[in-house]
Amino acid sequence: MEGVELTDYYPGVIGQIIQLHAVYYAQHWGLDLSFEAQVGRELSEFLAEFQPQRDFFRAARDQGRLAGAVALDGGQEEGARLRWFIVDPAWQGQGLGRRLLGEALAFGRAAGHRRIFLWTFAGLDAARRQYEAAGFRLAEEHPVEQWGRSIAEQKFVLELGPA
Repeated sequence: MEGVELTDYYPGVIGQIIQLHAVYYAQHWGLDLSFEAQVGRELSEFLAEFQPQRDFFRAARDQGRLAGAVALDGGQEEGARLRWFIVDPAWQGQGLGRRLLGEALAFGRAAGHRRIFLWTFAGLDAARRQYEAAGFRLAEEHPVEQWGRSIAEQKFVLELGPA
């Protein structure tokens, strides 16, 4: 991962994360415009209301190109929500995902979050293996019509215990 810089917000990163999500999930999963719009709206709101004592955001870039990203939204009642975790296909399989996820979880522990959860869908097997290796367990699964198709939505939870 030589050359990859992990950084906080920088100008243009919101658009780059939206584009990476939109292109990847449209090409590989057939998700529609509603997915891209949701990512854009929710990511923008998160960063606009970012609170560094409870929230985490990290982008990985190589020579100005986004290689991956992850966020932890600590403003949720049931715990901190892991969000926008993605690695560009050109960087997959090189440890960048483990590094991003590890930093987010380390922040969650240090910030005193008792639980971290995430929503995803069935079929994202490489991501699921990373979540389970980090201690997440499948807590819910149900079919939904979302983003222009039928998916099996999944919720994974990592219990961190008392702060």
